[in-house]
Amino acid sequence: MSTARPYIVGLTGSIGMGKTETARLFARLGIPVYDADAAVHRLYESGGAAVDEIARAFPTSMRNGRLDRERLAAQVSTDPGGLQRLERIVHPLVARSQQAFLEQAAQDGAEMVVLDIPLLFETGGHDRADAVVVVSAPEDVQRSRVMSRPGMTAERLDHILARQMPDVDKRARAHFVVETDKGFDHAFAQVKKIVAALQERRRKEAAGA
Repeated sequence: MSTARPYIVGLTGSIGMGKTETARLFARLGIPVYDADAAVHRLYESGGAAVDEIARAFPTSMRNGRLDRERLAAQVSTDPGGLQRLERIVHPLVARSQQAFLEQAAQDGAEMVVLDIPLLFETGGHDRADAVVVVSAPEDVQRSRVMSRPGMTAERLDHILARQMPDVDKRARAHFVVETDKGFDHAFAQVKKIVAALQERRRKEAAGA
């Protein structure tokens, strides 16, 4: 059984760009995908590894013995140091789960994996990636997608975007860009080309090692 480190592809993109669907396209090609958002959700679920510590740090976020994410978000948004305290709780746990994913992928003999991380650049996660793929769409498409979500407001969207690196900067730092405003088939064709290019790049690197 192989334990060689898989080629790590960092996948990121601002809210509403189509990153989740793009991650599924990589998965359709048989590439293991680590979903950072899903990992955080598991930490917040009843019995999750982050719940007890969050309850101590943000007691009003609990309701009927369960973590209420809306209450937590409200408390964090009104507490000047709240976000930093929450990140100090959550980020180490997410890093641990990500490392476990990578170790399992290596044991399974995966040649390539995708780390689907919304704040890849903002948290420095790109430093451990061999290549970065940014998912992008025009601003009007992005805002239309996000504003169609239940409970979304323009103010809330602007607050989210303020925490994220601008799309133009992400595109400038990417090795590859997937544009998602031209339909599923177009996006899938881009993903296939990226995977083929990365496989070829790895073969060349291995040959020159």
